Amino acid sequence: MLAAPVLLLLLLVAFPPSSGAQLPGHGQAKDVPIATNGQPFPWDRMRLPKTISPFHYDLTIHPNLTTLHFTGVVRIQLDVHEDTSIIILHAKQMQISNVLLLAPEGVRPLQVLEYPRFHQLALLSDSVLTKGRRYEVQLRFAANLSDSFHGFYKSSYRTSSGEVRVMASTQFEATFARGAFPCFDEPAFKAKFTIRIIREPRHITISNMPKVKTVELPSGLLEDHFDTTVKMSTYLVAYIVSDFLSVSKTTRHGVQISVYAVAEKINQTAFALDAAVELLDFYEDYFDIPYPLPKQDLAAIPDFQSGAMENWGLTTYRETGLLFDPDKSSASDKLGITKVIAHELAHQWFGNLVTMEWWNDLWLNEGFAKFMEFISLDITYPELQVDDVFLGKCFEAMEVDSLSSSHPVSTPVENPTQIQEMFDDVSYDKGACILNMLRDFLTPEAFEIGIIRYLKRYSYQNTVNSHLWESLTNVSEVVEGYITMVDVTLTLELKTSVVILDVRAIMDTWTLQEGFPLVTVEVRGREVRLSQERYLKTDDYSLTEGFLWQIPLTYMTSASNTIHRFLLKTKTDVLYLPEEVDWVKFNVDMSGYYMVHYAGDGWNSIIKLLQHNHTALSSNDRASLIHNVFQLVRSKVRLDTALELSLYLSRETEIMAVTQGFGELVPLYKLMEKRDMAALENQMKDYIVDLFRGLIDRQEWTDSGSVSERMLRSYLLLFGCVRNYAPCVTKATQLFNSWRDSDGTMSLPVDITMAVFVIGARTPEGWDFLFEKYRHSMQMSVKSRMKTAMAVSPLQDKLQMMEQSLHGEVMKTQDLPDVIVSVSKNPRGYKLAWDFFRANWHTLIKKSVSPSCIYYSKSCKMWDIGFFSSLTEESGSEMRCIRQSYETIEDNIRWMDTNLPLLQAWLDKRSHRAMHEDL
Repeated sequence: MLAAPVLLLLLLVAFPPSSGAQLPGHGQAKDVPIATNGQPFPWDRMRLPKTISPFHYDLTIHPNLTTLHFTGVVRIQLDVHEDTSIIILHAKQMQISNVLLLAPEGVRPLQVLEYPRFHQLALLSDSVLTKGRRYEVQLRFAANLSDSFHGFYKSSYRTSSGEVRVMASTQFEATFARGAFPCFDEPAFKAKFTIRIIREPRHITISNMPKVKTVELPSGLLEDHFDTTVKMSTYLVAYIVSDFLSVSKTTRHGVQISVYAVAEKINQTAFALDAAVELLDFYEDYFDIPYPLPKQDLAAIPDFQSGAMENWGLTTYRETGLLFDPDKSSASDKLGITKVIAHELAHQWFGNLVTMEWWNDLWLNEGFAKFMEFISLDITYPELQVDDVFLGKCFEAMEVDSLSSSHPVSTPVENPTQIQEMFDDVSYDKGACILNMLRDFLTPEAFEIGIIRYLKRYSYQNTVNSHLWESLTNVSEVVEGYITMVDVTLTLELKTSVVILDVRAIMDTWTLQEGFPLVTVEVRGREVRLSQERYLKTDDYSLTEGFLWQIPLTYMTSASNTIHRFLLKTKTDVLYLPEEVDWVKFNVDMSGYYMVHYAGDGWNSIIKLLQHNHTALSSNDRASLIHNVFQLVRSKVRLDTALELSLYLSRETEIMAVTQGFGELVPLYKLMEKRDMAALENQMKDYIVDLFRGLIDRQEWTDSGSVSERMLRSYLLLFGCVRNYAPCVTKATQLFNSWRDSDGTMSLPVDITMAVFVIGARTPEGWDFLFEKYRHSMQMSVKSRMKTAMAVSPLQDKLQMMEQSLHGEVMKTQDLPDVIVSVSKNPRGYKLAWDFFRANWHTLIKKSVSPSCIYYSKSCKMWDIGFFSSLTEESGSEMRCIRQSYETIEDNIRWMDTNLPLLQAWLDKRSHRAMHEDL
């Protein structure tokens, strides 16, 4: 699954704590559980017993899209592993009736007990179910279509004529299949599913497998029968009832690919269809395992909170994640859509074919899928230049992972609240970055052999961390002279020594403990002294004790472009260079998930290199230096050192280094925007504009150039307009006025439309015009840019658009987190967003919307967190996101107290120096 697209956000729980989820850290209930009828419930744990497992589900669903209600019947074939008279399974907020045991001796009713706290049913038999035998149970059930974005839920859309049409779709990851039908809703309980769906003739249905027949019922309704699935987990089951249209193609390997969307947007599906064909073929070849289903559908759902979902054979997406208009979508849109499709199709192997045993190892699914986005696109779509954005994922992960409230990639979870919190930057982005680090160290060839072995060995099974490391450790016949087989270890042959690589020992240090290391490098002649410690944004150094990583170091020097490797396994170590050098750069291309501090004169050597010949280092190397030096201002480096390094950016042209420069400098003035510090704030803003003025001036207001050049142009021109840089404002105003005069029919260059819309939204007339165009547009990427532009308008009275998004009539409720975040970053909208956020907290949780408290921690004052202090455990006080907000607020306060005088002095000194240079 692709998490909801809110930057630097740990998703808040998408499962209401008030529903009675188990308290964190409790393996079982304190008291004897009592069923709803007052009887003792025979099971007291959150996790299901393993005495019985499902083999096959026969599921019939009848949704009524008028009453928004559904009924169904499920027959589950069961394998009995221990003698028992009790069957425990899941069901949530549904009416259960007619529960029968279909045994060889005949049919008999079962007593049913319900325990809503754990979403469990107990089916009690008056005779023992015998170990080794197979039984069948049948349950009838009924429930309302969910009004959140999970389970079997209602979605709707508005046609261009204003008609509202209703459909129903599923989203079962992680623990929501139990709200659609009674089931064993844990990933290790894999089974096959045969699904039938009853519908009206005006609708169509799709599910994981192809439809084999349609039967007309006496009522005039139709019943669609789908082929039986392969063995899979409940969270991957999917079905949709809608009036979608589709387009189809067949891959080289004979798999039918279809893209489904509402009728008026079906003309925006061609790119996704071609990309899915290309990528599914790539994965079949790369993994050397045939895609096991005859078809793969991709459906654009009008209401969809996550980015996308990997249901086997029926992947589902936000409309913005799938629909592409060649005339209206940007280069960034094309890259984003292709990445999302690559992510979900990678899951067909990583996650669907081989599934983590429990949600503590979610990263085995999500980290791999995120990682494979970049591997697959680098090969299939080299023109998208996906490498230029991978490093940003590692920086985003480090933002969260540098807090003491972070968690290990693999971490114990029990209840649905804890499980949902695992869908964060640590599982996704850190997971991808540590896999990239391992691939770089083992070589791509060895890594590919290992993951193919892992997938083949554990197909249709469930795995834990160690299974992956074992598959990667026992690699043989890899690149000769680099890696050879020695028992169960890999041997990395270096010029100076042979280092034994135990992959599990190395990677356990990256997956079983939270955080990441800071490597301090001090060069003394030919001697390089190394030390490691945990990097934390805190002044409590006791929290850094007891951490040790096995770090695959890479480095290069001024004397050679050769990439050298060294495995740092201890707190300190020393390595020796063949000769003395002017500079050394560790973590080449930042392929490793660690930061580097250059002690002694190290940073000065780096600054001198960047000022005189910055292209001696790669763009990724330059971006990592910018990131590292500004992050280290908290502990190891003076702010003026970081700012001196930033001066080289006036000559920078590569997207990763430029955007990282912005990413470190812009937050500095953001920290001042809510304080009475206008003079210093404006000085900082002027410095950033001056730094990039030359690059901004060179941008053309067209769609020419490579994907990275186009994305950089969009970024720079938007920044120029937001910062009131006169040439940008003049050009954008002229373009907006011409576009508005044409009633929106004039074709604007796509990559500059955000800058144009932002300027247009500054006037009441322009804002109203954008809103009307938003209301009627069928181009999702255009609507997305309009929405953001309206949310950053300085017109306070217009920023009440959050209310419209909450009600979901014009702006979809799924977009509300993005709207809140955009308004909260707006200096004129911060207080509005904060007041809305507090007033609607309980409604947001109830609707399973992911409000983003992390953004409020970026620059708010201490009194803002009083709201979080007032929350009870039932209303979310224990959420990890809130703990992260506390930490980030405190870190920002410390940073401001320590560094504001240094910032003021450096900017004054620079202005004085510039004035003398002008004279």
